[in-house]
Amino acid sequence: FPTIPSSAAPLLLPSFPRARPWPPQSLHQLLPLPGTCSSCTWLLLALTVKHPVCVKHPPSVKYVRCFLSELIKKHEAVHTEPLDELYEALAETLMAKESTQGHQSYLLSSGGSVTLSESTAIISHGTTGLVTWDAALYLAEWAIKNPAAFINRTVLEFGSGAGLTGLAIYKMCHPGAYIFSDPHSRVLEQLRGNVLLNGLSLEADITANLDSPRVTVAQLDWDVATVHQLSAFQPDVVIAADVLYCPEAIVSLVGVLRRLAACQEHKRAPEVYVAFTVCNPETCQLFTTELGRAGMRWEAEAHHDHKLFPYREHLEMAMLNLTL
Repeated sequence: FPTIPSSAAPLLLPSFPRARPWPPQSLHQLLPLPGTCSSCTWLLLALTVKHPVCVKHPPSVKYVRCFLSELIKKHEAVHTEPLDELYEALAETLMAKESTQGHQSYLLSSGGSVTLSESTAIISHGTTGLVTWDAALYLAEWAIKNPAAFINRTVLEFGSGAGLTGLAIYKMCHPGAYIFSDPHSRVLEQLRGNVLLNGLSLEADITANLDSPRVTVAQLDWDVATVHQLSAFQPDVVIAADVLYCPEAIVSLVGVLRRLAACQEHKRAPEVYVAFTVCNPETCQLFTTELGRAGMRWEAEAHHDHKLFPYREHLEMAMLNLTL
């Protein structure tokens, strides 16, 4: 069998949100040239749909069906003989029952993986927090490239959603404690499940003194969180991804950051990193304007090319480092 390039490793498990088919150019790069044997196609099937992680935590039926259909097209384009395993796998998906939940699995460079249970719909139960968004992947990549920002430190994440960023940081950057947070009860329910799904233990009391890193899932509504409530977290680092989706959210985020800074009287203010997809320049401008009004300085982190996870290439990503 040919060697699969290490740069392609994150693509070996179906892991695109919202059940998008694998991009044809990616399959083309991994499939053999016309006239060669079908071993490469068999290997690709074994490394994706038949991979132990996918067998244990299967992606959505719709996604697998789209992926296999595309793989069959590519195989038939370069081979004259069919590969029975491909058609058998597709037949299984045609008989499988559709579900509103599916799994996304991401391979890490350490050899481990992060698996998430996610909704198959972008908006579900009145929230967008049940799927992984692109800036969460971008922030996770930056964190893995910059582990010193998190090693042995207490990390508080705003708007954790499905939990991809936090789980990647926990597994790759070795924080002293990690606090996932979100205001939506349905998101928190799924988030707790994803934390346990990845072998982490949850601690209800964030002040507990444990030898192993503490992991907490907290309900945190930015509009009602008090200085007293925020002071219990005592974070060294605060992160957030894809939370600048409307003016109201921006005002709420800046407000909670101000209250967080106010409860750090005898401690250095935490480092804050906010990653987002630049969809609307006016929204980004509003965020920096509100930061200025609150007396918070900011600087843009250099764009990184540390591509580990599959997300839409054409999107413009940005990340700000805030000083409270």
